[in-house]
Amino acid sequence: MNTAAHIAQLVVALSVLFVWVLRFDNIVLEFKQYGLSDQTRTLVGSTKTILATLLIAGIWYPALVLVPALLMAALMLAAQYFHQKVNNPLAKRAPSFILLVLSLFIAYAALYPAA
Repeated sequence: MNTAAHIAQLVVALSVLFVWVLRFDNIVLEFKQYGLSDQTRTLVGSTKTILATLLIAGIWYPALVLVPALLMAALMLAAQYFHQKVNNPLAKRAPSFILLVLSLFIAYAALYPAA
């Protein structure tokens, strides 16, 4: 399961970094749609970027993985809430849902590495 967990870590981390760095304009529009402040957007973006970095570092330092994976899952759950709040279509909800599931898988693999 180590290989699958490492792939999941890379998928989550690189997806988050891609969205928050290269597609930042979309993030600005979404946070306005949700009625959230620029400060909240900055806090969420900084947190996700740090967590993504820790997930990548966790490939070499497994002790780093559990907490970032759970926190990333919590942020993805919050994203699901806000998508639901503004009645976004399934296509807009799917990416954060997939990252939520992958983050939970990563956390499980960190808790039970031999499973």
